[in-house]
Amino acid sequence: MMDRHILVADDDARIRDVLRIALGQAGFEVDEVADGKEALRAAQRTQPDLIVLDIGMPEMDGLEVCRELRKTSQVPILFLTAQGDEIDRVVGLEMGADDYVSKPFSPREVIARIRAILKRSGVEAEEATVLQRGVLRIDPERHLCEVGDRPVTLTSREMELVIQLMKRPNHVVARPQLVDAIYGTNVHVSDRTMDSHLRNVRAKFAAVGCKDAIETVHGVGVRMGPCSAT
Repeated sequence: MMDRHILVADDDARIRDVLRIALGQAGFEVDEVADGKEALRAAQRTQPDLIVLDIGMPEMDGLEVCRELRKTSQVPILFLTAQGDEIDRVVGLEMGADDYVSKPFSPREVIARIRAILKRSGVEAEEATVLQRGVLRIDPERHLCEVGDRPVTLTSREMELVIQLMKRPNHVVARPQLVDAIYGTNVHVSDRTMDSHLRNVRAKFAAVGCKDAIETVHGVGVRMGPCSAT
């Protein structure tokens, strides 16, 4: 994990100081910026391994920064959100953010979330087997997803969701089990957050002609569909 480059974007100098010190002690290289426009420029200039992005920033808010970045990049994004702003968190996840931490936060929690995201992005060895169902093909080792011969860009969180379902494609997975598999146990994630991930994945697959990739079994959970071409 040494030498991983993290960009911290927050207009609060105290928060930037806390994160710079904590991340530096954890072995990360850290750049910091104080507004959204500079965050976008820094991300494009330095190509960080992950961005810690505050939602409420001047010049350009974090949601807009995320929207612009996702036009050309799948760099992992960890949002910092005001406590209780569930709408912002859900919107951020729908735009392609990988995770969020609510303020006030523990630096240790932020570092744990960053390491988890980077671990998923780097892909664990146990996930190396290529998974296929119908026209859908997942290569976890290379973080690649294809529908037929068309690539589908997934965030690390979305990729992990699909991998969990593809491991046992005919098995219905309850939402709490899916949350535990993706976020780890003892982490509170609302139903709206998981619905946002599922909606994103379905939309991405439908856009390349696979509209039946994930099925909802009402009252039970979700499972892989037949993944046929349309």
